[in-house]
Amino acid sequence: MAAPGKVAAFRLPPLPTVGDIIKLFRLKAQKQLSQNFLLDLRLTDKIVRQAGELKNAHVCEVGPGPGGITRSILSAGVEQLLLIEKDARFIPGLQMLSEAAPGKVRIVHGDILTYKMEKVFPKHLKKNWEDEPPNIHIIGNLPFSVSTPLIIKWLENVSKKDGPFIYGRTQMTLTFQKEVAERLTANPGGKQRSRLSIMSQHLCTVENCFVIPGQAFVPKPEVDVAVVHFTPLVQPKIQQPFELVEKVVKSVFQFRRKYCFRGIGTLFPESGRLKRTEELMMTANVDPTLRPFQLSMSQFRNLCNTYRKMCDEDPSLFVYNYREELRQKKMRPLLKSTSQLEQTEEENQL
Repeated sequence: MAAPGKVAAFRLPPLPTVGDIIKLFRLKAQKQLSQNFLLDLRLTDKIVRQAGELKNAHVCEVGPGPGGITRSILSAGVEQLLLIEKDARFIPGLQMLSEAAPGKVRIVHGDILTYKMEKVFPKHLKKNWEDEPPNIHIIGNLPFSVSTPLIIKWLENVSKKDGPFIYGRTQMTLTFQKEVAERLTANPGGKQRSRLSIMSQHLCTVENCFVIPGQAFVPKPEVDVAVVHFTPLVQPKIQQPFELVEKVVKSVFQFRRKYCFRGIGTLFPESGRLKRTEELMMTANVDPTLRPFQLSMSQFRNLCNTYRKMCDEDPSLFVYNYREELRQKKMRPLLKSTSQLEQTEEENQL
């Protein structure tokens, strides 16, 4: 019996092991979907602990697969668990878990990249952005192929306070390739400092929790895996629209090994590029001979703020696309030679 005044902890009834589930439903990890199963429940428990206190929480698990992390989440005493799984082969095994935890689990067969999360949790869980994070968590052992586009999508949601962040500063505990996790958490000057570092750290507190060796997964991936925890910041470090910040950061890192002057120049059309690049860097007080990975968050903030002022003065700047200009430049000689060929053929016919 539970001690007086205490609620008894939730326990799953005896179930087949995750390995047995894989054999029972003849599940095989698909390489093209970069699937890797984590069967060690001690490790799945450790991942779930990184999310914090989950008792009576509402949790969304992304890509539960055969359900290893799912079991650990349920054992933590959550109120409700939403499972979003793209691969239909895993649904029967997850339904078995759902039946073992009546009323706690909802399974959605869908793609997390397109699934709308604005209405998946009860309205009463909503918190003001300035308050403590809501009792909502996103947890997932993400396939490598989806992890980067998904975190960029969610960072954009953080910036706009929509999607799963319409409820407040929803926390996320996710797995990434070790190298991607190092990029997410890299400091200025670090060799892994990248676009991901700036985009994530200007919007969230990002913590690289621990590394899981590749051999813990089935099949064994060629890389190790890291668990990363995200908590959205009350105030972003760069107070500009997501699209603008992403454009500036992407441009800076376009020529990672060259001086940052080179990448920043791609924000401007070829005519007047040098003058405008100098104006931007001088106003933002950024040394043009620094490499992109050496720039601090405050320097990126200055670049974004100055670029915003330049775009306000000349709205055509923001829609300018360096790669498109480059493509058209390469096409010109081809179009010219085609035109000349057509002219010659016309003359021959005459």
